[in-house]
Amino acid sequence: MNPCSSGRMIRGMRLLGVLLMLGICPQVSQARDTLIWVLRDLPPTTIFEGPQKGQGVIDQALPALMASLPEYDHQVVHVNRARGMQMLREQPFVCDPALMFSPQRAQWVAFSITSFRVFSNGLAVLRRDRDGLLPFIHDGRVDLRALLASAPHTVGVVAERSYGEQIDTLLDQAPPETLIAHYGNNAIGNLLQMQRRGRLKGLIGYQPEIRFQAQQQGLDPNDLEFYPIQGMPTYQSVNVGCSNTARGRQAVERINQALLELRQHKLLELYAQWLEPSLRAQYRNDALAFFHDMPRR
Repeated sequence: MNPCSSGRMIRGMRLLGVLLMLGICPQVSQARDTLIWVLRDLPPTTIFEGPQKGQGVIDQALPALMASLPEYDHQVVHVNRARGMQMLREQPFVCDPALMFSPQRAQWVAFSITSFRVFSNGLAVLRRDRDGLLPFIHDGRVDLRALLASAPHTVGVVAERSYGEQIDTLLDQAPPETLIAHYGNNAIGNLLQMQRRGRLKGLIGYQPEIRFQAQQQGLDPNDLEFYPIQGMPTYQSVNVGCSNTARGRQAVERINQALLELRQHKLLELYAQWLEPSLRAQYRNDALAFFHDMPRR
């Protein structure tokens, strides 16, 4: 063998050994963590089927959020509510991009700062039923506690959904016969059909969601009136929730950095487009004021 060639080979082998020890050899790569995103069918946040499939708020925002986390591989999984919660509890690296904070969930979920603001849950009633509910409406808001205490009136809810701590407490205290609960992805649609047939007087939910589902059911959303609930804030915050593990908490720190950029423009506008036109200017101003006054919430 040519002495020069032998020397180059020895030097090359030594260099390869050094690179391997330092962990910087370009031919050696470490496996990256896979972050699993769980999505529930929750129009207009996420839309799984129909002509507007993939046009929900999170449907359009999630690719930008994933792109801001290039250190991870990403996997999107469609689940129902129960399965999504189970995965957050039991698996080490799962995130839900549209989760409401609650003290109970905070015991086993690591929450991000607010990703976007939504109008709080309210009561949707048919215009034809409004007169019968007038005794419970004060200053444009419905007294849900009094309504639930009145036996002739039944209210529809989505089973196992959290409506926020205040509403959840009222529902827990309500006589069972005043509530009609529906399960499944089409719970709101089923409740709307029951309402149309006179089997319930109102249903609790988010206005954009109820209007969307009314259209899916072939109902005119303008036949509905929507009343905020007495004692509830005008808005609720949506967060990203991740597994409360070391990896999940680390991801939340990175997600927070991304949300500071995404929420004031992209996420805000994606939600605003689903509101009635008369509400959009108010929503934009209020959301921007919230992000300005409370940048780390």
